[in-house]
Amino acid sequence: MNQKENPTAVAPAATKFSPYQKTVVGLLAFLQFAVILDFMLMSPLGAMIMPDMKISTQQFGLVVSAYAFSAGVSGLLTAGFADRFDRKRLLLFFYTGFVLGTLWCGLAQSFESLLIARIVTGLFGGVIGSIVLAIATDLFPLQLRGRVMGIIQTAFAASQVLGIPIGLYLSNSWNWHVPFIAMAALGLLGGIAVLWKMQPVAEHLKLKQEHSAFAHLLHTVTEPRYLVAFATTALLMTGGFMLMPFSSAYLVGNLGIDLHHLPTVYMVTGICTIGFGPMIGRAADKVGKFRVFMFGAILSIIMVLIYTHLGPVTVPMIILVNAVLFLGIFSRMIPFQALVSTVPAQTQRGSFNAISASIQQLSGGIASVIAGHIVTLGPDGRLANFDVVGFVIVGTTLAASLLVWRLNRDVQARAAQAAAATTAASH
Repeated sequence: MNQKENPTAVAPAATKFSPYQKTVVGLLAFLQFAVILDFMLMSPLGAMIMPDMKISTQQFGLVVSAYAFSAGVSGLLTAGFADRFDRKRLLLFFYTGFVLGTLWCGLAQSFESLLIARIVTGLFGGVIGSIVLAIATDLFPLQLRGRVMGIIQTAFAASQVLGIPIGLYLSNSWNWHVPFIAMAALGLLGGIAVLWKMQPVAEHLKLKQEHSAFAHLLHTVTEPRYLVAFATTALLMTGGFMLMPFSSAYLVGNLGIDLHHLPTVYMVTGICTIGFGPMIGRAADKVGKFRVFMFGAILSIIMVLIYTHLGPVTVPMIILVNAVLFLGIFSRMIPFQALVSTVPAQTQRGSFNAISASIQQLSGGIASVIAGHIVTLGPDGRLANFDVVGFVIVGTTLAASLLVWRLNRDVQARAAQAAAATTAASH
C-alpha cells in the first residue's frame, strides 16, 4: 500500500505534516480543548451555581472534585480494554458520553443531579485525553511528535483565552446553564467532524493481543520501565495542581492585583502560551526532547521561586512573570509527552496512556489537598506559607528531572539496540 492509498501512513524520514495529518492534529487539539474547558469552567461559574442551587461551598467542592476522581477511576477501569478496539471507535464512544454528560450538567436543576452529571462527565471525559495521545503516537513518527504535542497542549491555553471568558459572558448574559449547553452543541459538531474526517486507527489490532483484559492491565502496571514514566508523570502534575487552585487568591490578596484585572492577566498569559506551544514542540524535535525538558525544568524552578516570593507588583509585571513561568512549565510538559510516547509498546499504548491519565487526575487531586493544608488564608485576605508550596514544587521538579534523565537514557539505549538489529538483519 503506498502513501497515496493510505493517508495515515507516514514516511520514516517525514519532517512535515501531510494534509491529512494537519486535519488529525486539529481534531485532536479541539477534543483536548473541549475536555479541558469542561473541567475548568466549573470553578469560575461557582459564584453563580452556589446561590442559584442554594448549595454550600463544601457541596460545590464535592461537585468539582467528583469529576477528577471519577476520571481517575475511569482510566484504570478502561486500561485493560483500551488496546482491544479501533482507537477512533473508542474515542467516539467516550466522546459521545462526555458530550451527553456536559449537556446533563447544563440541564441539571438540583445538587444531586449536577453531582451525578459531573461523575458521568468525568467517567467518559477522563479517558479521552489518553486516547488522543495514543492516536497521536500511532499516526506520527518520533521526529514529528514534539510538534504534535505542542499543538495539542495549546488546548489548555486556548481554554483560558477563549473558553473561560466566553463561558463567563454567556452565563452573565443568560445563566450558568447556557455555557454547558453551548459546549455540548459545539462538542457535537466536533464529534461529527471526527466521524467524517478521521480514518480508522487500528494498526495495533494486527499485532498479538493478550487474551485477558485484566492480564493486559496487570502487565502494563507492572512493567518496570513504565513505572518510571508513571512516577515522573505524578511528580510533574503536582506543580500545576499546587499553584493553580490558589493563584487568583494569591494575585489579589498578596500581589495587590485588582479583581477586574484578573481576566486580563489570564487572557494575556494564555495568548502567550498559545504562541509558545508550537515553538516548544518544534524545538523539541530539532534540538532534542531531553534538552528542551531540562531548559523548561530549570526555568520553571527559577520562576516558581520568583513567583511565590513576590510582593505587590504592577499588572504588566505579573503578566511577564506569569508568561515566563508558563513558558517553563510547557517547556517541561511538551517534550516529556513526546519522549514518554516512545516508552509503551504499540499493543500497550492505550492502556499505558489510560493509566497515565488516571495518575494525572489522582496525583493532581492529592497535590491540591496537600497544598490546601500548607497554605492558610489570613484575616487580611493574604495567603500564608505560599512560599513553602514553591519549595515543594522545586523538590518535585528536581526529582522528576532525575527520572526523565533515566527515561531518556533507556529510550536512547533501546533505539541503539533497534538500529543495531536492523543493520545486522540487512547484512
